[in-house]
Amino acid sequence: MSRFIQEYLLKAHELSIQGTPFVTVTLVQPEGHVPQDMGAKAIITHEGIAWGTVGGGRLEAQAIQHSKTLLEQASNTDLKTPVAPQLIRYDLKQDLNMVCGGFATLFYETASRRSWNIAVFGAGHVVQAVIPLVASFECNLWCIDTREEWLSKLPNKSNLKKVCTPDLPAYVSQLPENMFYLCITQGHFTDLPIVREILKRGNPLFLGVIGSVQKAKTLRNTLKEEGFLDSQVQLIHCPVGLPIGTNAPSEIAVSIAAQLLQKRDELSKERS
Repeated sequence: MSRFIQEYLLKAHELSIQGTPFVTVTLVQPEGHVPQDMGAKAIITHEGIAWGTVGGGRLEAQAIQHSKTLLEQASNTDLKTPVAPQLIRYDLKQDLNMVCGGFATLFYETASRRSWNIAVFGAGHVVQAVIPLVASFECNLWCIDTREEWLSKLPNKSNLKKVCTPDLPAYVSQLPENMFYLCITQGHFTDLPIVREILKRGNPLFLGVIGSVQKAKTLRNTLKEEGFLDSQVQLIHCPVGLPIGTNAPSEIAVSIAAQLLQKRDELSKERS
């Protein structure tokens, strides 16, 4: 086995172990003046080139752009639908405005097993404990808050998207479908509008809201008074988390993460 292939396999294995989605781009048919030889490879993640090259310049910029599109598609698919490989032939002069001319055919293979989408509204003390734990799972994770200073305290993870927005309820519609939702904001009056938008959107795979038994009662009664069906209101897990541990943020985080895993496994069994 050549050193080139060994390096590729090592990097691909490393990313797979980390749970990082990536696209392998291979130059399969160079024609004319192309800046790399046939078989050149690059591994591209959400952050860009992780290993290798397919020629640099505008060809590689196009490969990065298209790979990120494929990764975004992969994060929006359901639990069992893979993104199909793609073979694209580029006219370097006409398509990419490269003076060297020629043609390059790139083969795109998406490696993304993550299809578990989790949105966390809030970035306070409990979320600061929840995010590092849940980010270690094979999932796509969003954390949405109005406060940049709290979002900035969260770790930088390849599967975590930090979103700072002044309107948390409005962001619900911008998320993919088939979501797990956690509402862990500053209180009932900030959680309620988010929950309302989630229920309006359609049945969530999971909807957890932090709080006490009294808060849960108030939340459900308010939603029923607004016209939501009892079947919709019963989808809300409040207090969120399994009944284990203390009220310490780190232990609350474990109880929430355990409930997410429990629900994910229940859904997987239902679909199998």
